[in-house]
Amino acid sequence: MRGASTALEPIRVLLVEPERATRQGLGLLLAEDPEVELVGVCASGPEALRFLRQHSIDVVFLDVEMSGMDGFQVLREAGSERTGAIIFVSAATTHALKAFEVHALDYLLKPIDDERFTQVLARAKDHVRSERIQVLARQLVGLLGMTPGAALATPSLVPPPCAPHHLERLVLKEVGRVAFLPVGEVDWVEAEDYYVQVHAGGRTHLLRQSLRKLEARLDPHQFVRIHRSTIVNVHRVREMRPLFHGEYQVILRDGTCLKLSRSYRQRVDVLLGVV
Repeated sequence: MRGASTALEPIRVLLVEPERATRQGLGLLLAEDPEVELVGVCASGPEALRFLRQHSIDVVFLDVEMSGMDGFQVLREAGSERTGAIIFVSAATTHALKAFEVHALDYLLKPIDDERFTQVLARAKDHVRSERIQVLARQLVGLLGMTPGAALATPSLVPPPCAPHHLERLVLKEVGRVAFLPVGEVDWVEAEDYYVQVHAGGRTHLLRQSLRKLEARLDPHQFVRIHRSTIVNVHRVREMRPLFHGEYQVILRDGTCLKLSRSYRQRVDVLLGVV
């Protein structure tokens, strides 16, 4: 975030919403949270752009569809360094993939569900606190006079500059809403024709993507292909049992039994080294 904010300061929120009823409803919900400071309410894109150019913001609730200048134009004109975390608001799911491409934190569908709003706001607050802690850590490194090499050698202060970027969440289109699922909550994934079935917390979600393309975007230290049609989250593996001909039975914490085929035998070492 910008400035010298500390992790305990109120989280500064800007609300950009052309519909009066939605604007009032979201404003009331934000005002109920003692950790949030609603610093601005705008009814149009140009008004929001002027506000962003003059104020420091942590989180923006930004409507997608606005006359004159839509939410994506506001984001593009303002620049990501001035907008903080973006939560797009829309009455349709058609903009969800584009929102994901511009690294929006989340996507709220109208009419706003109070429980869903609470979840999204909690995630935004966690995101802002994490960003602030990273800023404070870098400032601490500077105050201590550490060299870049020493800073990198200090655990949890500064991440490696060239760390590979892996998929952090999945965009799930469901009836009446678009959901974002953190990949850490995924138990296992299986191929289903041109789709994949994502199993997480006892629920199954259908994702229109090939297993091969999804595997390429997942962290290989956490997700391992154990069969031509199966990827497993190694943190969900409870035990492994040998079968015949070099195959294994992989048992997850929820009791799900999967097969590790012989052609993926080398993955056994990976699994045994993590769980």
